[in-house]
Amino acid sequence: MHTDEENKLRVHIGEVLANGLETQLEPFPETHKEFAELLADLRELPKDDLNAKLVLSGFADKPYGPDQMRCLECMYYLVHRKWCDLPELAVPVEPDWYCRLWRI
Repeated sequence: MHTDEENKLRVHIGEVLANGLETQLEPFPETHKEFAELLADLRELPKDDLNAKLVLSGFADKPYGPDQMRCLECMYYLVHRKWCDLPELAVPVEPDWYCRLWRI
């Protein structure tokens, strides 16, 4: 994906979240098994169904939880690209966003 396309998609995702898309922030996958099951569910979604991907992965346009987790501290976040490198997501993100696939 070209940088301009990524930027446009990032803006679109931000607008969708700001407009109140209800996502599944809970339950947070605490175990490897729960995490793997969530990834498997994401793989089952149609590749072009961005909203379903955002809902299932529990995206939020702000830090979440008592620890205020955010993409910036996630192991899958590519700082210079502002990108989630988790293959099941692979979307442009802002550093202050969050999803329940967050990992340190």
